Parts: sequence; C-alpha cells; structure tokens
Amino acid sequence: MTMEARFRSAALLAWSLFPLAAAAGPQVHPATAASAASPPPVVAPDPATAASTPAPPAIDDPVAQAIYARVQQMAPIQGSPISRQDAALGKALADFYMQRHYTAAWTDDSNVQQLLGGLASVDADGLLPEDYHLSELKALAESPDRASATPEKKADFDMAASSAYITALVQLARGKVDPVRLDPTWNFDAAAIDPQQGMSMLQTSVDERSVDQAFAMARPQNPLYAKLRDALAQLRTTAAQGGWPGVPEGPTLKPGMKDARVEALRARMVAGGYLDPTLAHGHHFDNALADAVKRFQADQYLDADGSVGAGTQASLNVPVQDRIGQVRANLERARWLLHSLQGTFVVVDVAGYKISFYRDGNPVWKSRVQVGKPYRSTPIFRSQITYVTFNPTWTVPPTILKNDVLPKIRSNPSYLANNRIRVLDSAGNVVAASSVNWANPRGITLRQDAGPGNSLGQVVIRFPNSFAVYLHDTPHQELFSRAKRDTSSGCIRVEHPLDLVELLFNDPDKFSRQAIDERIATKKTQNVTLPTAVPVLLAYWTVDIADDGKLSYKPDIYDRDGPLVAALDKPQPLRAP
Repeated sequence: MTMEARFRSAALLAWSLFPLAAAAGPQVHPATAASAASPPPVVAPDPATAASTPAPPAIDDPVAQAIYARVQQMAPIQGSPISRQDAALGKALADFYMQRHYTAAWTDDSNVQQLLGGLASVDADGLLPEDYHLSELKALAESPDRASATPEKKADFDMAASSAYITALVQLARGKVDPVRLDPTWNFDAAAIDPQQGMSMLQTSVDERSVDQAFAMARPQNPLYAKLRDALAQLRTTAAQGGWPGVPEGPTLKPGMKDARVEALRARMVAGGYLDPTLAHGHHFDNALADAVKRFQADQYLDADGSVGAGTQASLNVPVQDRIGQVRANLERARWLLHSLQGTFVVVDVAGYKISFYRDGNPVWKSRVQVGKPYRSTPIFRSQITYVTFNPTWTVPPTILKNDVLPKIRSNPSYLANNRIRVLDSAGNVVAASSVNWANPRGITLRQDAGPGNSLGQVVIRFPNSFAVYLHDTPHQELFSRAKRDTSSGCIRVEHPLDLVELLFNDPDKFSRQAIDERIATKKTQNVTLPTAVPVLLAYWTVDIADDGKLSYKPDIYDRDGPLVAALDKPQPLRAP
C-alpha cells in the first residue's frame, strides 16, 4: 500500500477518534457495527457549528498547497454522501491543518524524532506501535531522499505523521478498543477531551517542540496507571530471561513433607519475591516455605492453606506471557475507567470480590462481596444509588424460581412455609400453596417475608438498571470467608452493608448507626431516598497492584480478558475513504 493510500486510511481512523464536540451523555452504539478493535465513537457537533470552506494557502508554499489539496480530497465535509457524524469526525485533521494555514507540521527533526519515540513508547502501555505505522514513518523520516522529495510526497508524510500522532494520543487517553463492542451493556462515558483544548495542545506541542510531553500527558495521570506500566515492564523482563521456573505436576505438596519437587517450588517462590533467595534450595517443605506459599495463594485469590494442590499448582505454572496479557487488558481498562474515579462514589470490584466507598476521591471504607456465578454473571455498568430498603421482602425472580426454587418445592412440600414464602396470584392476592399445580405453575409470584432468613437480609441498596441487580445484605454470611466468592445469582451480596448505608446517607443526626439499627428493629419494610444520589460503578479488573508495585492476579471469572487481549492485538481497522 502506498503512503498516500495508508494516509487516507489512517486519516479516517483519526477522524473516528478525535472529538470535535463534547459528549452530552452516555453513548449507545450497535454491538455489530464494527470489530471490537474499532476505536470509541464520539459525538458529532451540530451542523450549525461547522466551519465554512477554508481559504487555500499561499501559492509560494507548494507543500502547504499539497496538504490543502489532500484535505479537500479526503475530508468528507461538503456534499459527501456519508453520515453527518462521520463528516464531523472527519474535520479533526482538517481543523489541525486549517489552524496552521496548511503549513507542514513535521519539518523539524526534533519533533519527528519525538514523534517516533512517542509512537514506540506505547508498547509500554500494552498497545501496538505498528498500529500507527511506526516502521514506515521511521523509514521515510530517515530516508536520504526526504529533503528532495516532491511537495506531494512531503505532504503525504506530514499528514500521515499527524494522523498517527492524533490517533496515538487519543488511544492513550481513552483506549484503543471500544468496550461496547465487547459488552453491549457498557454505559460508562469515555474520557472527555475538550475539543478546543485538544486542538490547542496539538498545535502547541508541535510549535514548542514538546511532542514527547504530549505523549506523557495523554496517559491517565492516576498513579495506578504508572504502576501497571511498571509491572508490565517487569513481566517482560522476566519473560526475556526465560520466565518463571515451573513446578512439576504430582500429588499435593504439604508442609512438613520431603519431596524432590520442593526444590522447584522454592525456586518459584524466590522468583516471585515470596521467599528469601538464601532459602532457594532444599527438599524439605518447612514453615518458611509454607508461609511463602500462603502469601502467594492470597495474591492469587486462592484459599491460603499453605498446601500446593491442583489449584495452586495451576497458578504457579501460569506462563509469564499470559500474565503479560492480563496486565495489558487491565491497562486498557484503566484507560476506559480511571477518569471516572473522582468525587464520592461506590465501586464494586467484581473479579476481586470487593466493594469500596470513596469520598473526595479517597477510599474511606471497603468490604467483601459475593458476586454472580459465571453462568449468572454480575453485569458491568454504572448507575446512581438512589434509595435504600430496610427490612426488604424478596420477590423471587423468574429464573431463580424456575431453576432453583421449584425443584425444592417439588421435593419438599414444607419448603415455602419453612422459608416464609407466600404465593401470590396475578392480582397480588395471597393464595394457598396447596392450590397450585407445582408441576406446571401458572400466573403466580413467590414473595418472601421480611425478617430472619430473608434472602436480601436486613437492607437493600438500590440503583436504576435493567438487570434487576442491586447491593444487599445476605443470610449466607459463611460464604464471605471463601477466597473465591462468585456465589450469587447476579446481585452483589455485601458484608457489613449497614456501614455502607451510614456512609451513603452521610447524616449523623438522622442516619447514625444507632438510628439505622432502630429502623431495622421496627421490622417494617421502609424505602428511604438518599439526600444525594451516589454514583456506583460495577467494574471488572483482574489484577490488583500494591503500593510497592507488587501484582496480585484475580481469577478471570467471566472470561473477559481473552477477548480484550485479542482486540488489542488486532490491527487497526483502516478503511479507505
């Protein structure tokens, strides 16, 4: 493909990325419109704001004349049959050059070298430098014929470099992969890029020879992102050195045993930073090694019993390349989400089985949760917590009724009475359970009374969504002690939910812990609206990173990492205009 053809394709990609108007709210995109590697769409401006046809550049600048001709050929602004949104997005590159009066942007060698270095640096972010045609741009930049090239060739290089620059900066800020393509229910807003500030930054970075600084500032500025980049670099170093030592398969290794495989286990613990290197040798499974194994198990979300059974051995032998992919997936999620973590909000770490409450951007409370089983997964989305139900009743959802409750009723006629579940007809009237044909029940609803044993416990924290999902208490407190807590039917069971309720109301006079306990003691079902709605984010991360940069790997309970890494590895979907 010629540079001109590549540029035209890259320019369309840049148009599809660079926002010319601020998004007014969540965007809805058809799940089948493009591949998962398609960049996040943006909102088109009103046609009334479109710029008039720009004046051509001075005739004594042949490169500017060539750039102007390219823009006129390729920017679908006037009279094009494509959509209004695509036309608005296509203005990105045109606006960049129009503000420069179509003069070339990449005539300074320092800027070119900074651009090439910046494009290469995205490898450390888990992105692909060749998505931005780095090798081809580098070859052209270093060509001895560059200075004597025709104005048209110089224009092609300049505009291809600008397209790569814009695309890389936006993808560093917002991500390469459109999350909606992987999860149609995704409703998080993309990181906002002010159109005027963005264009000003582009021009300033070129004029002031600060292109490398623009790359640095485009990345999420949250410290978590920098730690993930560092972790990726460390994993790649480990991979270059041959990866982690493996532990041979065999029977469970337990503390106190002597086994030849213990030597390999010690080597693996040393390589992971769990065991002092002076203890790298020996066949005896002593207490120091058992403690190291427990720390490893805790970091892998395994039951920390110190024994090396099948689950622990599988985690020990995960290839380092798989962990590299896992970190790359979470760097992309960071580009999607970190800008959302501001102010006061609740975040549910679904894969980590945790919930946290943040005030003014700082964590002030956290607890354990139980989330949906893999076949009844907890959805990933954003909403606003609006009210709380004290002493809730529980209406059995149709899926749970069919798959869980009906079999229990059929095998135990006392099940309903034992669990204080009433049968309601279509009009909401209570009917006798004995009057229902449980082999083929029709037109009934099951509702569990509030009180002891209620499946929702003492409180429900509610937020609008189409999944009938909420945060709630649970009688199944024993399950919180498990390392792996994907045990619910989709809702989020919260340990110590009344502490969260107190934080949500943030009213020591009316909703102190004592006042909350008194409401529950009435045994009356009450819905109480929060004085201020609080954002809640149900998010999916498969790594944790400690303050010292040490990684913990979560189980990918819903198998989301693989499709995301595949989309990251897919070349840019370039399309000719």
